[in-house]
Amino acid sequence: MDLKCIFSLAILVSQISLSSTQNVNVVIQGATSIGETDDNFVCATLDWWPTEKCNYNQCPWGKAGLLNLDLKKKGLINAIKAFNPLRIKVGGSLQDQVVYGVGGVKNCPNFMKNEDSLFGFSQGCLPMERWDELNKIFNQTGVKVTFGLNALLGRNRSQIEKGLWVGDWKSQNARDFMKYTISKGYKVDSYEFGNQLSGAGMSASVEAEQYGKDIVVLKNLVKELHPDPKTQPKVLGPSGYYDEKWFNSFLEVSGHDVVDGVTHHIYNLGPGDDPNMITKIQDPSYLNQVARTYKGVLNIVNKFKPQSGAWVSESGGALHGGAKDLSPTFADGFWYLDQLGMASTYNHKVFCRQTLIGGNYALLNTTTSIPNPDYYGALLWHRLMGSTVLAVTQESNPNLRVYAHCAKKKVSQPGISTIFINLSKDSSFNVTLSNYEHQSRNSRSTDVAKPEFRGSKDREEYHLAALAGNIQGQIVLLNDVPMVPTETFDIPTMEPKLVNASMPISIAAHSIVYVTIRDFQAPACA
Repeated sequence: MDLKCIFSLAILVSQISLSSTQNVNVVIQGATSIGETDDNFVCATLDWWPTEKCNYNQCPWGKAGLLNLDLKKKGLINAIKAFNPLRIKVGGSLQDQVVYGVGGVKNCPNFMKNEDSLFGFSQGCLPMERWDELNKIFNQTGVKVTFGLNALLGRNRSQIEKGLWVGDWKSQNARDFMKYTISKGYKVDSYEFGNQLSGAGMSASVEAEQYGKDIVVLKNLVKELHPDPKTQPKVLGPSGYYDEKWFNSFLEVSGHDVVDGVTHHIYNLGPGDDPNMITKIQDPSYLNQVARTYKGVLNIVNKFKPQSGAWVSESGGALHGGAKDLSPTFADGFWYLDQLGMASTYNHKVFCRQTLIGGNYALLNTTTSIPNPDYYGALLWHRLMGSTVLAVTQESNPNLRVYAHCAKKKVSQPGISTIFINLSKDSSFNVTLSNYEHQSRNSRSTDVAKPEFRGSKDREEYHLAALAGNIQGQIVLLNDVPMVPTETFDIPTMEPKLVNASMPISIAAHSIVYVTIRDFQAPACA
């Protein structure tokens, strides 16, 4: 039996379902926006981890670290190009142990295993020849680069408090690196200062007041080397887990016009070896818990830095390389795409997935560069969901997660794009939409719930489902077509299914559906 027959049989099996169908009305508040993301909201990371990095008795990094990744792999290049452009953050746990092989740095060693050092590895170095190679692929594929700087240079371990690093940041190596980058004409969109040094940190921490003082030094360095505000890279921090007291202190000390993005990390699924993770990922009440973090970060940004935005600069869901049997599967999309929706609802500008390649949580297979299911969900988000975020309410069933944005403007009538995530394995949904407007006249407010939306144009629908209904499998179907790269490693075309506007939107059990409606009247999208 050939591969096509196997796929066809599997699709048929997946469509034979005992699920019940529920009618649901979703109300979209199209009059005003509740948030605004960056145009390049979807972001992925490249990490420093060497092959020897292991967790849970497995070593999932292979040759996918920044220093040993094969940058000529066609699958890798095509996967990045498809985003046109993709934001990539260069960084990770080891970034505060990286020196840059330029200026006064003559010795440029690789990371070596050393149990006495942070994260069990010695200091490493980025040779400028490798930085040249990385920028070649960045330029070739149109990447927007966020670069994570070493924020521990010049500091020493505290003799009093374990894990705390003290002293002023030494900026000379960063200055030499930036000057080299400028001399080569390489474009860096933003510099992020340190990695997971906030609060208690991971292996190391810096006090908030000290970090605030040092990020001012970084900002002044960036302004000195990039005097034109139009081309000046943004300065981001602190790139760690949210700690209200620490973030408050850091933002008070750094003052106005310093931090362009307040960045934090999300790993709300816990350790990658948790046997209950498949249950967590389908539990709406569990997924809702992280909203407290998003709300806390948003409140603190609104209080101190309204001119800057909140970013999730690293999130892999499951800690320590991800979950081997879940992160690279269809089921992970229930977590990941819900996070994209939730982060944008709380006015976050960027969401960086850990990783593009490397570890179990990568968007691409570490060995082959073939996309995992989450890659296709991320690419559709990037192509369909515009930057303006709309409020949505749906009170019928908590297993149906819904997020709406203005559609990406490719035509004169943008309309809206929505994503529906069905966490239920038993229930499917027939969805109708309503538009809701809040009107104010002469200090009196009236809430107007419009009747059910009846469009006249065909909807564009993208239905994502797991092959044969196996949500822990690694083949995703788009409108019943398996998403598999071509023989030349090109990303397959992703065409919508056109559906008559008079029909309800059909959301199958355990599926994820993007819908673009061009004639939905949302004043916020005009």
